[in-house]
Amino acid sequence: MFVSRPAVHPVEAPPLTDAAENPPRVMMKDIQGMPGTPGGLVLRLCQFIFAAAALSVMTSTSDFTSVTAFCYLVAAVILQSLWSLSLAFVDIYALLVKRCLRNSRAVCLFTIGDGRSSPICVDGREICIMYTLTFAAACASAGITVLISNDLNICSENHCTSFQTATAMAFISWFALSPSFLLNFWSLASR
Repeated sequence: MFVSRPAVHPVEAPPLTDAAENPPRVMMKDIQGMPGTPGGLVLRLCQFIFAAAALSVMTSTSDFTSVTAFCYLVAAVILQSLWSLSLAFVDIYALLVKRCLRNSRAVCLFTIGDGRSSPICVDGREICIMYTLTFAAACASAGITVLISNDLNICSENHCTSFQTATAMAFISWFALSPSFLLNFWSLASR
């Protein structure tokens, strides 16, 4: 049986054309608030500061452990502060070495981290953690503070001001997380 063999013929590179026909590629400008920008660093630091403030105010009271919603808030802001601080370090590094963090894997990691942190499967369902965790914990704590102060009128026996302050700080931390998540998601979706 006679089989033909493929032949490899070298191909010359096409001649260069002038810039009018093939304009140079331009990278998209960094939008402030995206990872690796000064705005992104400010958002991460705000998330960390307000989460740490909520944690310190809540743990300064002696009776926060008696209410499950307040324990939930403490756990949520601990996770939020650790996540935000670690990404703030990444932003600082990127700014110092003048690196762009628009790598699709990095943006995907940041988006998943802001939106979920890590997926947990329970009975075949995925439970979202970071974005909804902070918001749910702040809402649960707000409900308990309203119950204690307005409905039961027992603020004199509790630390209502501290509870309300910690809840407000958790909401502010969530509001600072929202633009980070949305900008990362938009950057990921526009690829």
